[in-house]
Amino acid sequence: MIHHVSFGTDDVARARAFYDPVMEVLGMRRLMLDDYGVHYGTGDIEFSLIRPSDERAASAGNGAHVAFTARDRAMVDRFHNVAMAHGGHSDGAPGIRTDYDANYYAAFVHDPDGNKIEAVTMSAA
Repeated sequence: MIHHVSFGTDDVARARAFYDPVMEVLGMRRLMLDDYGVHYGTGDIEFSLIRPSDERAASAGNGAHVAFTARDRAMVDRFHNVAMAHGGHSDGAPGIRTDYDANYYAAFVHDPDGNKIEAVTMSAA
């Protein structure tokens, strides 16, 4: 079982400005903010954006992404819209991904650091 996931960022303030509204759509809130990172969850920290501990530039993992569960398709749509409005870049607009499953409804976004996130629901409507 996964305890938490962290992505790198070179700009904590920019990451916070993007993720505060995006995580709110997904039902998470900011739990902690310091000079080294910003951390989100529903009680415990589940997702963080942090400056790399080796002090080198952060880089997005090619082929890596985190998928967040959405309650319904409207939440996936809101996730994508809010992410676009706060500096994200679309890597797949909301829609059915029939190559995954007949009910796999998802949207893919790159954050301002290039990290890829997804919101997905398997609900039929």
